Amino acid sequence: MQSVDRAVTVLEILARLGEAGVTEIADELGVHKSTAFRLLGVLENRGLVAQEQERGKYYLGAGVLRLAGAAAVRLDISQEGAAVCRLLADELGETVNIAVLESDAAVNIMQARGPASVTAQNWLGRRTPLHATSSGKALLAYQPEPVQEAVLARKLPRLTERTVTSAGELRGQLAQVVERGFAVAVEELELGLRAVAAPVRAHDGSVIGAISVSVPAYRLDEQRLPEVVKRTVAAGEELSRRMGYAC
Repeated sequence: MQSVDRAVTVLEILARLGEAGVTEIADELGVHKSTAFRLLGVLENRGLVAQEQERGKYYLGAGVLRLAGAAAVRLDISQEGAAVCRLLADELGETVNIAVLESDAAVNIMQARGPASVTAQNWLGRRTPLHATSSGKALLAYQPEPVQEAVLARKLPRLTERTVTSAGELRGQLAQVVERGFAVAVEELELGLRAVAAPVRAHDGSVIGAISVSVPAYRLDEQRLPEVVKRTVAAGEELSRRMGYAC
């Protein structure tokens, strides 16, 4: 834990000073230069700090920008998605979530409940499996092939009798998501629960989130499904526009 604390302190020092040498950093930390050098080496290997060639001073690296950018996207989609989420929940009367990809799961970062919602379950902050949820499929379908294959190569846990556990079948479903522009999960996470999700895009077209509608199975039959799909896709497009994407 001490090493983690020192590494974070190094980043804070560089953020405050702009650049600093090993001696300066060691003095700030109250450690020997060799300790500071090892910390800087680890951070440099991860792209979090970089070193000037001529003077040898260190400064924050591009890896910090990557982490900050990911945090900013998550914050922005929450802020921009609040109104879209609320409107869709009111229109359909159901529970609406916005999820983002976090490692090997879909994490719900925004939720709104419609007037007809029959469950008090809170999905906010919950990590849900990519292979068994509409949001997870909508997110995974647009990831680079190596990311998809890494998920497909692992065992896909069976959560209900309807969960897709075949890599080949899931691969086919992901292709359908891209073709149709939405994902569906039919009682794959929980029996009695069906869901529809649409991708949310950033200004460059990359998929950064998914907006989903969760509906009790008895209220989402084949007659109502097209309406839910249409409104969910429209909400995804609206949120994408708010994120700077020209649909």
